[in-house]
Amino acid sequence: MKVDVLLGLQWGDEGKGKVVDVLTPRYDVVARFQGGPNAGHTLEFEGQKYVLRSIPSGIFQGDKVNIVGNGVVLDPALFKAEAEALEASGHPLKSRLHISKKAHLIMPTHRVLDAAYEYAKGDAKVGTTGKGIGPTYTDKVSRNGLRVGDILHNFDQKYAEAKARHERALKALGYSYDIAEAEAEWFKGVEYLKQFQLVDSEHEINRLLSEGKSVLCEGAQGSMLDVDFGSYPFVTSSNTVCAGACTGLGIAPGKIGEVYGIFKAYCTRVGAGPFPTELFDETGDKICTLGHEFGSVTGRKRRCGWIDLVALKYAIMINGVTRLIMMKSDVLDMFDTIKACVAYRINGTEIDYYPYDINEGVEPVYVELPGWTTDMSNMQSEDEFPEEFNAYLSFLEEQLEVPIKIVSVGPDRAQTIERYTEE
Repeated sequence: MKVDVLLGLQWGDEGKGKVVDVLTPRYDVVARFQGGPNAGHTLEFEGQKYVLRSIPSGIFQGDKVNIVGNGVVLDPALFKAEAEALEASGHPLKSRLHISKKAHLIMPTHRVLDAAYEYAKGDAKVGTTGKGIGPTYTDKVSRNGLRVGDILHNFDQKYAEAKARHERALKALGYSYDIAEAEAEWFKGVEYLKQFQLVDSEHEINRLLSEGKSVLCEGAQGSMLDVDFGSYPFVTSSNTVCAGACTGLGIAPGKIGEVYGIFKAYCTRVGAGPFPTELFDETGDKICTLGHEFGSVTGRKRRCGWIDLVALKYAIMINGVTRLIMMKSDVLDMFDTIKACVAYRINGTEIDYYPYDINEGVEPVYVELPGWTTDMSNMQSEDEFPEEFNAYLSFLEEQLEVPIKIVSVGPDRAQTIERYTEE
């Protein structure tokens, strides 16, 4: 058996949680391979709305195994709050959720360091979520991190040594803080973690594959936030691309099957960083309002703009995408004209590839397509799509050279339409 990978192709917030929830009935296992509680996956069904931060989106399907992989960073306090809220709403987790012993722990001092580093950057700040993700991955790479498995072995000493190291760094920065309350909640979270199945996830996932189980790997954030291939330095601290599924779960590259790439019918971005197609006018505000573009974790207003096919082609290339899934098509229902960026103009020269640096002086080159001016939110099949929307889909498939297999026309699980396109 091979694993299928599902990930975002833009700057995050593409709607991955909903798609994983829709696809989960076809799989035996859902495994999260990177990121932390800075990523919020929103799911809506049966009149309820859920926001998942660290827990895989397959958790609502009762007979599925859900794995938090070694590439994830976990905050015990936030995990406890998230898990208890789900259990209170009638979704038992302890029998469904397995957590890698090799996943790294976000400490209270990591969150303080996150804030201190951002403060020190002044106007050059990256715009992190303040969840301690970057400092945790920094400790991981510098071989100073605490892992989930450490809570079972001489943990107090390991924690004290890591905390002391962070405190020395904070003293050097001259940053004042008080973590007493946060630390108390954090240790409660550590005790709560011990109630779950803590596993060697690389062995487990490969054993499941050898038994013929089907596995869906779930990514967080988006490809353009990848620490290597995104719009550096305005990126996250992990590999959000398909290769991250291999390192974040212990899966060999040859085990990768289908790669589902998710994108919105337009673009959004949270925080600082380049965004060539960003709109600063009424159109941008309209997209934001209609799309309810506010962060599910941070509540921050998202920056909005037209779809960027230059960046999207790049993301498709580095991920080896085999299937595309387009989200939030309904947000553009009432626009007379739809724009799509097909090239960049830099210093008077037009290019159709994603360059090393898009921080300054990048002007998007647009083509215009007629809007469909039709409410699609209640449509049940592609046979109901208006002619102009089909033309938009055909244009995108021609540009991207990958079939769009699923179209979302609303936030609910039921507002998902599969297309039967020819390969």
